[in-house]
Amino acid sequence: MDETLDAIIVGGGMVGAAVAAALGQAGMSVALVEGGGPPAAIPIEAPFDLRVSSLNLASQRLLEQVGAWAFIPEARRCPFRHIEACDTAEKRHIRFNAAELELPDFGHFVENRVIRRALWQRLEEIPGVTTLCHARPVAWVPGGHRSLLELDDGRMLAARLVVGADGAASHTRELAGIATRDEDYGQRALIINVRTHLPQQDVSWQRFTPAGPQAMLPLPGQHASLVWYDSAEATLAREALDDEALRLAIEHEFPARLGGVEAVLGRASFPIRRRHAERYVRPRLALVGDAAHVIHPLAGQGLNLGLQDAEALSRRVIEAFHAGGDPGDRAALAGYARERRPQTLAMIAAMETFHHVFTGAAPLRFAGAAGLALAERLEGAKRQVMRHALGLPR
Repeated sequence: MDETLDAIIVGGGMVGAAVAAALGQAGMSVALVEGGGPPAAIPIEAPFDLRVSSLNLASQRLLEQVGAWAFIPEARRCPFRHIEACDTAEKRHIRFNAAELELPDFGHFVENRVIRRALWQRLEEIPGVTTLCHARPVAWVPGGHRSLLELDDGRMLAARLVVGADGAASHTRELAGIATRDEDYGQRALIINVRTHLPQQDVSWQRFTPAGPQAMLPLPGQHASLVWYDSAEATLAREALDDEALRLAIEHEFPARLGGVEAVLGRASFPIRRRHAERYVRPRLALVGDAAHVIHPLAGQGLNLGLQDAEALSRRVIEAFHAGGDPGDRAALAGYARERRPQTLAMIAAMETFHHVFTGAAPLRFAGAAGLALAERLEGAKRQVMRHALGLPR
């Protein structure tokens, strides 16, 4: 505790590592505290992991700005240029084409572990960042000019800013006494990696059914990631099927035009819950990513929201630092909360609406399907929705 750091980031996942990289390359002294070990190298030929995220253009730009995008091999990322959403019968739909916005693509699907590995490779190049692995915070003491953070290995750190990026079950959030509002949707999502008959197209496809959404997300080559929402009972029963029975169930439900399913390569399921912190900041402390909010994953915006947190917090903290001020300044943190909380609440409201409309009573489902068809014809509205989803200025 001889030195007071500019910032301590708790949590070395994708969002926490992005904050550490942004602050570190701006010349700040940063400690990244991670409960596990550093991410392992991933051979190019390794099977695709089940945990895959959609990176929109704003997220890609942040990864480029912090120097991590160059560490993501082209063979482990898949661009998507078309987005399709439809009702159960696929009669009403909305389609987006990147060319309509004069964009090369809408973003990329990338495995979470590949993104995290790329960020940690970048951190190794930044001299101002120190990584402390296999360590967790056990006490946080705020102060007038710095915070103290005690780790479970006995070390005591001091910093002008502490950032909680340690996930949905954030211990940092608990130490700061920040409550959450939670909701369990009573659903599970089954994630299935498959090998397809045809090379994957550049289409992100989603269908809304009364039981929950179904999605097919492209991966490089003849691979795809399927996401299948349903009740907990139905999902667990489907997860227990053998590979061939699950493959046949997929072929029955998912359109053959998306590439067909040759083999099931892996599967896992998780419950669908929402969690939102009642506040994002305390004196000398800020929450980002899943520590601040976990939204319904049907639009795949969870990581993008977290990386937008990382960008907004880093921008304000760096501005204060470069102006010779305090990176943990109350005004900078309050500005971050004012910027991000309304945007997250808007996304939560949108996901709630989609969920309740498409899984609700028949009149609601009909209205939702009609809304898709109407939105397809409103080109101006389509462009605004897409630019918002991509994190681009309107």
